[in-house]
Order: sequence, then structure tokens, then C-alpha cells
Amino acid sequence: MEVNEAIKSQLQQLPHKPGVYQFFDDADIIIYVGKAKDLKKRVSSYFNRDRYDSGKTRLLVRKITRIAFILVSNEFDALLLENSMIKEHQPKFNIQLRDDKTYPWICIKNERFPRVFPTRNVVKDGSEYYGPYASVKRMKAVLGLVTKLHKVRNCNYNLSEENIQAGKFKVCLEYHIGNCLGPCEGKQSEASYNKSIDEIRRVIKGDVDHVIRENKVRMAEAAENLEFEEAARLKANNDVLEEYQSKSVVVNPSIKDVDVASIVDDDKFAYVNYMRVVNGAVIQSHSVEFKKKLDEAADDILLSAIAEMRALFQSSASEVLTSIPVEAEWDHTQFHHPQRGDKKSLIDFSLRNLRFYMLERHKAQEKIDPNRHANRVLKTLQEDLRMQQLPEHIECFDNSNFHGSYPVAACVVFKNAKPSKQDYRHFNIKTVEGPDDFASMEEVVYRRYKRLSDENQSLPQLIIIDGGKGQLSSAVKSLDKLGLRGKITIIGIAKKLEEIYFPGDSVPLYIDKRSESLKLIQRLRNEAHRFGITHHRNKRSKHAFQSELLEIEGIGEKTAKELLRNFYSLDRIKQLSEEELTKVVSKAQAQAIVLYFASEK
Repeated sequence: MEVNEAIKSQLQQLPHKPGVYQFFDDADIIIYVGKAKDLKKRVSSYFNRDRYDSGKTRLLVRKITRIAFILVSNEFDALLLENSMIKEHQPKFNIQLRDDKTYPWICIKNERFPRVFPTRNVVKDGSEYYGPYASVKRMKAVLGLVTKLHKVRNCNYNLSEENIQAGKFKVCLEYHIGNCLGPCEGKQSEASYNKSIDEIRRVIKGDVDHVIRENKVRMAEAAENLEFEEAARLKANNDVLEEYQSKSVVVNPSIKDVDVASIVDDDKFAYVNYMRVVNGAVIQSHSVEFKKKLDEAADDILLSAIAEMRALFQSSASEVLTSIPVEAEWDHTQFHHPQRGDKKSLIDFSLRNLRFYMLERHKAQEKIDPNRHANRVLKTLQEDLRMQQLPEHIECFDNSNFHGSYPVAACVVFKNAKPSKQDYRHFNIKTVEGPDDFASMEEVVYRRYKRLSDENQSLPQLIIIDGGKGQLSSAVKSLDKLGLRGKITIIGIAKKLEEIYFPGDSVPLYIDKRSESLKLIQRLRNEAHRFGITHHRNKRSKHAFQSELLEIEGIGEKTAKELLRNFYSLDRIKQLSEEELTKVVSKAQAQAIVLYFASEK
């Protein structure tokens, strides 16, 4: 594209070094912040191409009037600076974290005899914050555990040494019921209290094994010194810790301290799950949603999320496991994309949590915007099938017959990705004899769209044929006859490998089996099969019942229908007496029915 002289001049000044760059518009407002290993190469790449993968990227480049940059020492520093600048300036073209919740944290207050309590407000006053906890229940479980193990105060007194020595405070009810050891009156020393806080810190961080081992040493020393009450208290604490540890998600104790991150990326959103694993147990799991503005690469989004989460969780793990390969050079941190074993199981576990989170987010959004999910699925289907129009109206056909007998077909209709059952149609095959699926498909497709055309009804954007190339070719013949070829996208789906066929193309399309668009196609196919087979079975059953009754002298089709309508089944009719039958048919007909079925016995 053509670049103005001012931008050219700024590009020439960019160094071949890592850093963060900012793009400004004509109002001198930051519209995009990015990071780069090589500023000159990365920023120049926006301006030295004629075509862009995304219209949004093209729009961004058109709006740039000024470029600024900040040099950093390495890639990790660039990532952290990029994150902080995006938070501060909220550029319109950067991805946005759509985590609108205020998550709970556990706070260890920065004060003498620190309090331990839950909070949703993180205040930068030197206090320690542990979290965030995606589940309040999980946070309360951890908090309940530490307060059960250690007696810490919950009052907000200023327990300075001067105040305690002056006797300004008196022990309260919490002391008398055993929930506090009375530091306000000097009944517990600061060293003893801080030792409890150290253990609480370890438990919150998930280092339960260390606390258990330390308690066992202290328990043995207490027993040796005949301090049996203290030994009993330590044993009770260990029992509580071991019970808590048994409820944690344990993968492999040999996995000491790692971070796990997985990502699922779709058209407009990216979802990331982050987990902390300490001594083989998952002690934290947190999922977030990002709204994409440009065509951001999944690995870039994942790295940004990892940096954010590690800062939040205060993690210094030297190993990070990721669900996709990432290339990053961070000090004292290695990235691995495991393919097998326990570490791969951790990735799978993270992805399961992430998909559950996505499902919950989609459900929540559907309550606010019921059409959002449908529009996303249809947009994906449109892209997968390379359609010109959004397939808001889809129809699917399926044939059913029994060795050529009772041939029927079904057409199901989905509008906005949902069944429109009032538009479903059954077809009894009229012009085809014998088991000829191809000819049957040609007939029903012709009849369906001949009628819609004659009645000036709306046509679908997509037709799905349950079958392979043969059934698809037959359906296309009917569209040719009606002059609809090329006006409606038509595909066939072969069941064995879920192959998607297009007219005239012998090479099938394979859609990702986890894709929502393939699931929609499968749902249409299965619904057409269910609807068609139900009609087929009803037709066979009705014919079977009536055919045997028609063998009886004096019983015609009308009488057979009346008998089945009143008595529901042939087996029931066989058990009836003449007197019961005469309520529906004449006495002579009743005698004939009883004699006929008596001769069968």
C-alpha cells in the first residue's frame, strides 16, 4: 500500500531491537499497542504489503498517523509493558479481557499480628493477596481450612507493642470460644503468631506436603518432651491437611511446580484457562475470555494471558505447559507443549475446564442475546462451506424404504440454526419402483422446490443431502431442471467418515469433528433420519395391521381403520368377543372376525 512520507520517516528510525510500539490516529489517540522481538521488522510489516488477511487490519493501517516505541531489554519485558499499556489506554484495536467479574481473594493484611480474610478489592498497601478464586466455594474451603488449623484474630485493633503493653484492649468472645489466642492482651507472642501466618501462607500456596512434614517433626519432638497436648494438636492439624489434600485434583506427585495454560480460539473470541500445579495437585484454576479486534495469533494471546495470570497468582514456576506450541524466551522459564504422559493429561484437564467455561459463557450470553450463538455457528458454517450468503434457512433430505417397499422421504427445516418443525415435510415416493435411492432423491427434491417456486415461497440458502456423491448428483439434476443450480448451495454428507461433498468435486471436504458447524450439519442429518424413519415405521405398521384385517370377509378398508381407531392394536382385536366387537361393527362382521382369528389358533 502507499505510505505517506511522515510514516516512512518514522519507520526508518525504528531499531532492530525488542520493544513495544504504539500507533496513534489523527486525534493523537493510541489505537493499537503491540510488542516485537524486532521493532523495525514487525512495524514495517504493516506497511509493506498490498493485501491484508483482515479488513480490520487494513482499517487500522489507514488510521495510523504517528508511531511511537519504547525499547526494552527482552521479550518478556516487552510482553509485560504491552499488557500494562493496553490496560491503561484501552486501545480500540487491541484484544480486550472480557472478564467482568470481581473475583474473591484471600488477603494477609500488612500489619502487626496480620489478619487473614476474604476480599474482592485488591489494595496496594503492602498486604499479600492470594487468588483470584474463580469459585467462592473454593476460596471459603481454603479459608476455612487455615482458620481451623490456626487461631488468628479477626478484630481490627491496632496491636502495636505500645498499645498492648498499655493494656488498651481486652480479650473478646472469640478468645473465650477458642478461635483466638489473645494477642491483644499479650497472651500470644508475635513470633508464635507469625509462625502460624507462615504456615497459612504455605497452605494457601498449595505447599501442603511441606507443612505436613514439618508438623510430623514437631509432633515427634513434642511427644519426646512429654508435651502430649501439643502433639495431639499437631496430629489433628495433619489429619485436616491430609483430608484437604485428598480432595485436591492430584495428577502426579513428581510434577512439583508447573503452570498449565490452554487456549481455544474462534472467530471473535479467545478463551484461556490457567492452572497452577504444586506437588502434583492442581491448586488453582482460572479461565478468562478475550474479545479479538484484529486477527491476533493464538500463541500471542496465550503468552499475554500467561504473563497476566502469573502476575496475579504470583507464580515463579520454571516450567509452563501449553496446549499449543509457543516460541518465547523468558528468563528462568521454559515452555513445553507435551504430547503424551501425565503432562499431556494436565493439558487435557485444562482444556476440559476451559470448554466448560466456554459453555457457561455462551449460555449466559444467550440469555442476553438469544441469537448470538446461532449467528456464530451459522457464520462458521458459511466460512467452512465458502458460501456467499449466511445459511439462515437450511433444509435436509433423507430417504427410507424396506427392501424397496413403502418408500418414503423426509425434509427437515432449520431456521437460524433451530428446528422449524411446522415446515417439516413427509414424501411418499410416487414415480419410483424398487429400492432406488438416487431416483427417489431426485423426485422429492424436484417436488419440494417446484412447489416452493410455484407458491413464491422463500428458498433455503443451503440444502443438505444425506448420502454421498450418488444421492447428491440426483438432487442436483432436479435443481438443474428447475433452474436453481448455482442459486442454492447444496452438499452431501457421507456417514462413514463425515465427508462433505460438493457437486462436481470428487475430493471431499473434512470439517473438524469438534467444529460447531459440523455438529449442526450432523444434527440436521440425524433429525431428517429420525423424522423419515418414524414416518416409514408408521406406514409399515399401519399397512401390516390393515392388511390382515382386510383378509377377513366383509371387512373393508374403512371398517379396518375404524377397528384400529377404537381398539388401537391387532393383538387387542384378536382378544375381543363378538359382543365387544359389535360396539363398532355389525353382528355378522363381528362373527367373521372371531371365526377368522379362532382358526389361526
